[in-house]
Amino acid sequence: MPDLPSVTIAIPTYNRAKLLAQTLDGLTRQDYPADRLEILIIDNNSPDDTRGTVARYAGAPHVPRHVLETQQGANYARNRALDEARGEIIVYGDDDILMGPGWLRALMAPFAADADGRIGAVAGEVEPIFPDGAPDWVRSFHRLQALRPDAGPTAEHQVPMSANLAFRRDALRATGGWDINLGRKGGRVFGGEENGPIRRLRKAGYAVWFAPAARVQHQMPAARTTVRYVKRHAFDSACSRVVGRVNVDREEGRSSVGYLLSRFVGNVFKAVGFGLVALLNFIIARPNAGKKAFVRAWRSCGYLYQIPRSLFGR
Repeated sequence: MPDLPSVTIAIPTYNRAKLLAQTLDGLTRQDYPADRLEILIIDNNSPDDTRGTVARYAGAPHVPRHVLETQQGANYARNRALDEARGEIIVYGDDDILMGPGWLRALMAPFAADADGRIGAVAGEVEPIFPDGAPDWVRSFHRLQALRPDAGPTAEHQVPMSANLAFRRDALRATGGWDINLGRKGGRVFGGEENGPIRRLRKAGYAVWFAPAARVQHQMPAARTTVRYVKRHAFDSACSRVVGRVNVDREEGRSSVGYLLSRFVGNVFKAVGFGLVALLNFIIARPNAGKKAFVRAWRSCGYLYQIPRSLFGR
């Protein structure tokens, strides 16, 4: 079909060769013209057999290319992919997603119909799945994005996940790419990296669409369902929200002091309140409810940790 755009799929990865192989099973079998699709696996210094895993797909319908990015951090890897990309659309995904053969066509449909080039990004649905099972208290923290029921533009306040997110390549380049101060770095779960690129695209006049039919499954293995991991994710996510907001205010010439102080006071009360709720639930033998409240208290601790650092420029 002549209206299908050329596409680069970029998968940043770090030390998860087994999950990456499952992602490559789907990516390399997409129902998409081979001459309009490239797949880049951006290896962020993985100590495992990531390179060998990619090499095993040399005979696939769509052959992936291994690219080594030595600067540690997911956003360094995303920016490297942006530099390398030959496709007019660049699609970012995680190294643990699963998809059917029609996923890419569904994600490209809004771009293909956009004759004026006003759509800057299209997000697909992300469905969390738990291949090893998970307790209900963990599942409660993970839901569908469900930004809208049909394909169309998203609201100004909605920011889609980077696990299934496509950009018009030149628009993303022109608006600054990815903030290297955010995103995962090794074992640090520092998220919120989507906010900057999406906000800058909208500011430049581009629309951000959601295509629910372009669904991927996002695997949450057993290692991500422990109290240790979930609380660390909550803490780091709170830190990233603070950093992201301060970055926005700095770019737009606003002071962040009022926001930071109000957040600090609010999260003092939240940390104490959720901490007491957690303690009470443990006392009355409701451990799952206790764990959920404890994670919420720990998220507030993330705000309390990062806000003073941001106030004093650290």
